[in-house]
Amino acid sequence: MTRRIAFQGEPGAYSHQACHETYPEMEAMPCRTFEDAIEAVRTGEADLAMLPVENSTFGRVADIHHLLPESGLFIVAEAFVRVRINLLAIPGTPLSEITHAMSHTMLLGQCRGFLGDNNIHRVTGADTAGSARQVAEDGQPQVAALASELAGEIYGLDVLARDIEDEGNNTTRFLVMAKEPDWTRRGEDGMMTTFVFQVRNIPAALYKAMGGFATNGVNMTKLESYMLGGTFFATQFYADIEGHPEDPAVQRALEELDYFTSEITMLGVYPADPKRH
Repeated sequence: MTRRIAFQGEPGAYSHQACHETYPEMEAMPCRTFEDAIEAVRTGEADLAMLPVENSTFGRVADIHHLLPESGLFIVAEAFVRVRINLLAIPGTPLSEITHAMSHTMLLGQCRGFLGDNNIHRVTGADTAGSARQVAEDGQPQVAALASELAGEIYGLDVLARDIEDEGNNTTRFLVMAKEPDWTRRGEDGMMTTFVFQVRNIPAALYKAMGGFATNGVNMTKLESYMLGGTFFATQFYADIEGHPEDPAVQRALEELDYFTSEITMLGVYPADPKRH
C-alpha cells in the first residue's frame, strides 16, 4: 500500500516540491489548510505531513508555531528546500510576448530585478501553484506565472526562464510530522531537538533558563516567543537545539530549564538535514 504525505496547497506548490524531493516514493496529498494537513495524519488518511516553518528571506510562516504544540503530532524530520522561481507560460510563447506575471505576492517581491528588466507587470494571485493553474486555464499567452518547475509540468506550461529570484539562496525549512515520535534514530549530520516552554513568573526566569544551555555547551539554533490566548501576559517560547535529549550535556541543560519553567512540551527529536550545514 502506497504511503501518503500531506501538504498545504495545490499540486505544484513548493510544499508539494518538498514532498517530491524528500519522499519521492510517497504519494503527495494536497490539503486546503495547514489544519487539514495535520488532521489527515491524525485520522490516518496520511502517514506524514510536510509543513513549512520558516523561509530564509521572509522569516517564519504565520500560524505554524501556534499549530504545532496543539497538533498532537511529532516532528520526525526536517527538510531544507531551495525555492527556485521560474517563469511559466503557455507552450510556444516567447519571453518577448510576456507582459504580465501572476503569483503569490511574496514571490512577486522576490523577482523584482527580472520583472523590471523585462518590463513585466506584476499580478497578485492566491498562491504560486494556483497562479500556474489559472494561467493554463485562461490560455492568455501574454500572462505568465511565477512558480515551481513542478507546477509547470503539472499544468502543461513551458519554462521560459529559470531561477529568476533576486536572492540566490532563498530556502524554506520544512518540518515532517507524524503521529508517533521516534527518538531511536541517530543522524550522520547530528540531531535536533525541538520543544516549547513557558517560564515561571520569577525575575530573570528566561535568562536563568537559557543559562543551562550556555554552560553545558549546547547550541540553540532558534528561540522565538509568541503570545498565548490573545493576551500580552502569557508567552510561550519555541526552541530548536542541536543534540539529543539523551546526550549528557543536553540532559543537564534540560534539567536546568525544567527548574525555571512551568511547562515544557517536546515536539520532536530528529536527524538534522545535511543541508542545514
